[in-house]
Amino acid sequence: MRVLVTGKTGQLACSLVDRARSFPHISVIPLGRPDLDLEDPDGTEARIFAEKPDIVVNAAAYTAVDKAESDPSTAHAVNAILPTVLAQYAQQHGARLLHYSTDYVFDGSGTHPHRETEPVHPLSVYGQTKADGEVGIQQHLTRYLILRTSWVMGVHGGNFLKTMLKLAAEREQLRVVADQVGVPTPARLLARMGWLALERCRQADVAASSPSPWGLYHLAPRGETTWCDYARLVLTEAQARGWSLKAGPQQVTPITTAEFPTPARRPANSRLDVSRFEQTFDVVLPPWEDGVRTILDELRSLAP
Repeated sequence: MRVLVTGKTGQLACSLVDRARSFPHISVIPLGRPDLDLEDPDGTEARIFAEKPDIVVNAAAYTAVDKAESDPSTAHAVNAILPTVLAQYAQQHGARLLHYSTDYVFDGSGTHPHRETEPVHPLSVYGQTKADGEVGIQQHLTRYLILRTSWVMGVHGGNFLKTMLKLAAEREQLRVVADQVGVPTPARLLARMGWLALERCRQADVAASSPSPWGLYHLAPRGETTWCDYARLVLTEAQARGWSLKAGPQQVTPITTAEFPTPARRPANSRLDVSRFEQTFDVVLPPWEDGVRTILDELRSLAP
């Protein structure tokens, strides 16, 4: 089975490809720049058609949230047009599509975990383009998986966890936003659960099961935290593993979003209700703290 994974240098795509190596029946085709010009829909479509994948996993995204405010055309091309092109390929060739989306499709109002059935209301260009990508897929396909997640962290690529380690090694004090609530999600968990959900959906197709489990789901670990408390846990666990840091958890000062203005507005509430995913695919998602410790263990093992 040929599986094409986009965004091959990103933290999520790297985890997806790593996980796929354990499946002998899967031949993975990782593509990214310059393999795909994500701003050229015709060229992208031609390359996808040439590879003839049975499954397309879209892990590519324009994730520079603030830069998207001044570069909306590129963000739209990558986050909205590309998923639509992939969906069109899947529709024409009977392929299946797994696409990753974001909590930024919501405006972050309230204090409840957002459910899949809630209307979207993005606050930023990034959030709007990701919401448009979801619509593009849903307009062309009935058999798709869209997994919305939040605060992705991992060993590969750049992310908040690695930024905190870097800054804490350089500075004696850190100031971190404490009034945005969400769930840090390991890229490896997203990869593992994505492959699991795909396989369950494929099995349902073979068995002609009804109703089909294809659809849109929220996927993140259990629990919740703020960016500030997240940073404190990272530094606590890093010190316990021998990292030499100038700033520890006691040197992380909480601040408000208003004290750290950014071009793009962030949702204050990024909680996601993951019960539908757990019930449909018969899994129990781990607490978010486990992911922090696992990533730090792996980063420590890779340190020279």
